[in-house]
Amino acid sequence: MSEKINASLVKELREKSGAPMGDCLKALQETKGNIEEAFVVLRKRGMASAQKKASRTTNEGAVGTYIHAGGKIGVLLELNCESDFVARTDDFQELMKDIAMHIAASDPRYVKPEDVSADDLEREKDVYRAQAAATGKPAPVIEKIVDGKMAKFYEEVCLLEQPFIKDQTISVKELIATKVGKLGENITVRRFARFKVGAPEWTVAQTKPVEAAAG
Repeated sequence: MSEKINASLVKELREKSGAPMGDCLKALQETKGNIEEAFVVLRKRGMASAQKKASRTTNEGAVGTYIHAGGKIGVLLELNCESDFVARTDDFQELMKDIAMHIAASDPRYVKPEDVSADDLEREKDVYRAQAAATGKPAPVIEKIVDGKMAKFYEEVCLLEQPFIKDQTISVKELIATKVGKLGENITVRRFARFKVGAPEWTVAQTKPVEAAAG
């Protein structure tokens, strides 16, 4: 079956997904050469692989920077992995640059939903409840509306939930998952800072350790 899959198609899927050539070929074979469906297959496998590795400790990594708009916006990012070897790879360095660039463009306030402060969480919920209550809908419906709006809120302010700036069909979390699947190590965003010239404040975000969040 493999001879029926055009080599250029495999290469295109690899460039799009970051997955190994062998995995791209298998995905294309499963989807009969449909590159979009094959990409979805790889995304699902990448997320599954990332989930399995999520509990692994990430004490290595690197710090990267991104400067945009003629020096008007700057980002400092710490991206972690399991080994110094992976941290030095081109794939890891490329991921770090892509995430830093995304932060510069999208200005997230937190790394992930679990990092949102209790005060911010309650303030947003109160606003959404008041808006929903004004429609006269019953309480159970109001709570469903609030849940939906909170999901949108997380997508707007949490780095990992945001659509990746270079490919809006995937989230930053899914982008990282593709590299986890390819490199075979857990990869996590520990913290970042974003500065903009003339802005009254700046963004500094640090994720809660997995152990602390679980406890």
